[in-house]
Amino acid sequence: MTIAERVWTEKFAQMSHGRTRYWEAGTGTPTILIHGAGWNSGCESWSLAMGPLSQQLRVLAIDCLNWGSGDVLDQEFSFAYLVDHIREFMDVLGIDQANVVGHSMGGWILSLLSYESPNRVRKAVNVCGGGAATRPLQNMVEFKVPAPEAIREHYSRMAAASGGAFTADELAATFIAKRDLPGHAEAFAKVMRHMTNPITRQRYNVLRRLPHIQVPTLVIWGRNDPVNSFEEVGKPTANGIPNAKFVVYDDTGHGVPVEQPERFAKDVLGFLSAE
Repeated sequence: MTIAERVWTEKFAQMSHGRTRYWEAGTGTPTILIHGAGWNSGCESWSLAMGPLSQQLRVLAIDCLNWGSGDVLDQEFSFAYLVDHIREFMDVLGIDQANVVGHSMGGWILSLLSYESPNRVRKAVNVCGGGAATRPLQNMVEFKVPAPEAIREHYSRMAAASGGAFTADELAATFIAKRDLPGHAEAFAKVMRHMTNPITRQRYNVLRRLPHIQVPTLVIWGRNDPVNSFEEVGKPTANGIPNAKFVVYDDTGHGVPVEQPERFAKDVLGFLSAE
């Protein structure tokens, strides 16, 4: 299985707020990849997964609203807008139903989407998803636009895992350039403020919603996850979704798709391709 391979085409979808960037590769069942929170997150977060997943699926890695290099919506918002952004993306591309894979914040969005619009999700893969705990993350509360060196460092591990297919500089380029795009830093900060508000996090907590999710779901977690604890978030998430399949990666932290790219791709493909 090829892990690091530049198989995607970068595209933009015209949506109600403006343009949203996405990467597309492969053919078959539409499969949407939703990244985590953080200035450095976006399509590039899935660079290692795009190659193997696109061998069997039509893979669409999307920048969430106010992430990436597309247009921003200059107001405070969080989960309701982020979930509907995925639905609108599907509508614009003419996709009635898709597999959805969400990591961290993307897993939180996926849980809400599966609860609200189960007919739109064929199968779900929740990777270290948030939403089962109400505490805000301090680095989100105190958000500052990272320096270029910090952005490159963020992508250095993915570049190393690619075996030379990608460099940290090219993976970081979008997020470094975004620092100078008018309005991007301010719009992103508004999302962070709204998302970390205690009332927001309680209102969109997934625990009461999980038992009502009927979408076939695979939950993947790193046992040593320091962001969304395996014990406090992982177990309640997996146990809360009826008939969810739970796979735990030992000696693995929060960045499962980067830390365990080959196993991750194999597990996701096996689950999504099974009848």
